[in-house]
Formats: sequence, structure tokens, C-alpha cells
Amino acid sequence: MAIFITLEQIDQTADAVRRRSAHRPRVGIILGSGLNDLADSVQTADVIPYGDLPNWPISTVYGHAGRLVIGELEGQAVFIMQGRIHFYEGYSMSQITLPVRVMQRLGIEIMIVTNAAGGVNPNFTAGDVMLITDNLNLIGMMGMNPLMGPNIDELGPRFPDMSQAYDRKLMEIARKAASQNNIALLEGVYCALSGPSFEGPADLRFLRLAGADAVGGQRLVAYVVRAHGKRLPVRGGGVFGDYFKTVELYREPVDGHLFTTFVRADDVISARGETVRARLTLRFSNHARVR
Repeated sequence: MAIFITLEQIDQTADAVRRRSAHRPRVGIILGSGLNDLADSVQTADVIPYGDLPNWPISTVYGHAGRLVIGELEGQAVFIMQGRIHFYEGYSMSQITLPVRVMQRLGIEIMIVTNAAGGVNPNFTAGDVMLITDNLNLIGMMGMNPLMGPNIDELGPRFPDMSQAYDRKLMEIARKAASQNNIALLEGVYCALSGPSFEGPADLRFLRLAGADAVGGQRLVAYVVRAHGKRLPVRGGGVFGDYFKTVELYREPVDGHLFTTFVRADDVISARGETVRARLTLRFSNHARVR
């Protein structure tokens, strides 16, 4: 697979999805660690393994099923990725963001992304749910931006605006949905690093000083690509939002005297039950009547 994905490859993959499903989804959901079971609630589902799609990279990480589930969820036509692809698996930034490009070419208007990540904010605890309100794109600042290489003018500008990467209307819907269902929804700044190694004490002290509330992998690059393709003729103006779960690394050691505490997302979700599992996402999808 080429390091830089072309428009022809994106359209080839989108056409393959269309041939495998008659659904025309409006909402795209990328499921992170521990949330694969949400896809089991999809009705009249068409299931497509990643390996069946041309150009689509294969997920190799524990907890990522590696397939598309397309159907009906809470009255919405949805396009669900059961597992994402990571930069540290050896793919290029262009490759791991191919799914977002495909969503855009399929006409998807809303994107929800979930993942397990580390709590840098000392007030966070394992299992908390956080809504991303802004980000520190350190991985992009260090030269690993998914828009590097030839710009695809048909998709977006060379220099896209990232000042409002997280849609204000969609965030307000998330807040209302959480409040109405008695779900404690935290908010904060997400910092993206490449992984797979965890951060050291000095790294974490730096991230706290820089304003990060949580830290995780390069899932942030999806929003860079989404912002780039914002001018696509998509109904609803291409409204995209975000959920994010801080369930794995809690109170990481900033002084070097302790080891990083690691708890698998599956274990936390199993202990915390429906509230952590996907209740917020389910309730959100029922509220997401954005036009």
C-alpha cells in the first residue's frame, strides 16, 4: 500500500462499501478499546471485515475487532468501525485516516469517536467519560501530520482551519444527553502522542503544564482530516463530534517513584456496567437530529 493514499484509492474503497451495503449511513462511529459490543445493537446490520476492502489497513491490536458494521442504531443509519488502525502498527498517517476519507465520500455527516486513554488530570479516575473540547496535537507538531504529502484539492485546502475542530452544536447535544440520563460527563483537552510506549514522569509533568487533561494515541488525526474535508458538499455542513473515555491510565506517575497504573478498558467497562459501556453514545444517537 502506498504511503500517501490517492483520491482514486479512497473512491475505490468507498465503492466497495456501497456494493456490500444498501444502507446509506448518516452517522459514523469509530469504536475504541472496550466498546466493540455497541455494534451488537445494530439492527439489519451488514458486516464487512476490513480485509475484504481494498486499501483498508488491518487492525492488529487487542480489543479491535477489525470490521465495519453498517445498519440501524437508535433510529439512525450508522457506519460503525469496530476497531481503529494505529500509527504504531506501522502504517502511515495517510493510511490510518483512510476510513475518515471514505466516510466523507459516503456522505456521512456526523462522526463520533471513542477510545480508552490515560488520565493526566489528577481529578480523573478510571472509567470517567470525557468530552474533548480542544486538543494538543503534539504528534502533528513533531511532523507526523496526516495532511503531509500531495494535497488532494478535490477534498480540501492545503491549509485547513483547526480553530473549531469539535462542533459546538454537537458538543451541546452531548452535554444535554448526559445530563438527562444522569451521566457524569467530564470535559477537557486531549493530547495525542504516537505510542505504543507509555509516557515517562517528565513527559507527564510537561503535559500537565501544557494543559492536557488526558493523553492517548493518534486518534486526533481523524479530526485533522475531517477539518480538511469540511468543504465537501455534505448535507448538514459536515457536523462532527467526539466522545472519549479515560479508562486505562489513571494518575500516571509524575515523580518517577511509582510505576504506571494500567487497567484494560474491557475490565473497567465490565466493572462499571452500562454507564461506561456505551450508554452515552446510545443516548447521544437518539438526540442527534442535527440537520
